[in-house]
Amino acid sequence: MRQVFILAFTSLFLFSCSQKQETPTEPKLDSQSSSSEISNVFQAEKFQVYTSANNTDLRLSQTDNGEFIDAQQALESEVSIFINPQKSFQKLLGIGGAITDASAEVFAKLPEDKQKELLEAYYSPSNGIGYSLARTSIHSCDFSSESFTYVSDEDKSLKSFNIDHDREFRIPMIKRATETAGGELMLYASPWSPPPFMKSNGDMLQGGKLLPEFYDSWALYYSKFIKAYEEEGMPIWGLTIQNEPMAVQRWESCIYTAEEERDFLKNHLGPRLEKEGLADKKIIVWDHNRDLITNRANLIFGDPEASKYAWGIGFHWYENWSGGEPMFENLSRVKEAYPDKQLVFTEGCNERFDNTKYEYWPNAERYGRSMINDFNNGTVAWTDWNILLDQTGGPNHVGNLCFAPVHADTTTGELKFTPSYYYIGHFSKFIRPDATRLSTATSRSQILSTSFQNNDGKIVVVVMNQGDNALSYKVIIEGQSASIKIPARAMQTVIIE
Repeated sequence: MRQVFILAFTSLFLFSCSQKQETPTEPKLDSQSSSSEISNVFQAEKFQVYTSANNTDLRLSQTDNGEFIDAQQALESEVSIFINPQKSFQKLLGIGGAITDASAEVFAKLPEDKQKELLEAYYSPSNGIGYSLARTSIHSCDFSSESFTYVSDEDKSLKSFNIDHDREFRIPMIKRATETAGGELMLYASPWSPPPFMKSNGDMLQGGKLLPEFYDSWALYYSKFIKAYEEEGMPIWGLTIQNEPMAVQRWESCIYTAEEERDFLKNHLGPRLEKEGLADKKIIVWDHNRDLITNRANLIFGDPEASKYAWGIGFHWYENWSGGEPMFENLSRVKEAYPDKQLVFTEGCNERFDNTKYEYWPNAERYGRSMINDFNNGTVAWTDWNILLDQTGGPNHVGNLCFAPVHADTTTGELKFTPSYYYIGHFSKFIRPDATRLSTATSRSQILSTSFQNNDGKIVVVVMNQGDNALSYKVIIEGQSASIKIPARAMQTVIIE
């Protein structure tokens, strides 16, 4: 059972719970890749610490508080985190997860009290971890119980288009999540495959390509999806062109070279959304791993006619499938080359589900390491994969079973909150949309850190101890210092005011 936690501070803004028809307000993102200077000096006075740690009962638990003192010269024998609030970078758009068919189907099987518990845990800014962002699929993906589309076979004109399938499970869950989040939830969508008749292999599965004669029909499909969802009272903030466009999967998939994605965007999708009055929707290219992201950026953003339609570029974390380290530095390369484009983490999960590893701490550390490095390399939004799966790691119609931060046992109705949920919460609960990232550096590789300043003026520092030993560290900011202890294999959030 999840340990219910009530955080000591409750000064987060409360939003109206009424359903809104307009697209949720997004922060105005800084287009500059270099830092900007802030004229006011931050005076650090006191701090609070929240901790989650392996081999303890600590889960987003308040563990310390204290006051800052005048800082002395940092020593090589000390572990320090240096924060410079005079140097700021990107604004946070949001943090969240995907509401897939699988998540919605599992959610529908839960008793009402457990449904409410899950929604509060994810979307309540005060009682949960305050998700503000959501992704969903355009028709089916692997985390659906079956393959399906929104049109009849061979309907090139799309006259049969309807989203009736989604009204049973997915749409009700998105609406309830939005209500719990305060009436606004930034929602974007991704397709895994066009309908079979539009593809070279005549199948939604196993890759294949979009046939040129269906480019216009497929572009129209996106606009019909957006309008259909918005008619349901669910504004669509943006979309990605194709989930994992370089992966031939045994599930729904479709291959685009960089040139093909560029040409589809500039000649079909971009113009179609403009024609349909949807030019305000943010189009995200790539939506695949960090390893090839620079190649995709160069080909699309380097073409002015394609680039004018592209708001940003999305990425996943699966590039180290064959070993090696995540390619975090590639994100900085893209941001340096194209400072007016935004970086969005669009998907990540721990693969190969094993019900004996709900408490497997490295799964949570993968989230912490990715989120800190992704933000420090310029990412403006971070989206987990399925928010909820069952006790098998599904449902999934091709057996691609994975972990989620929360699992439900549909036979007992119980929820299992894994350490990953709490690690994500160290960011999403405390760092709110429109927060500004600050210059942050550590003196030891054992700890990772990032920091943001919220609109209320408070600075939030997230610290991850990757080592097997507890340690003490200092947070040094504007001539002030605070000494804090962190357990082994732990994540902390330090709130400075």
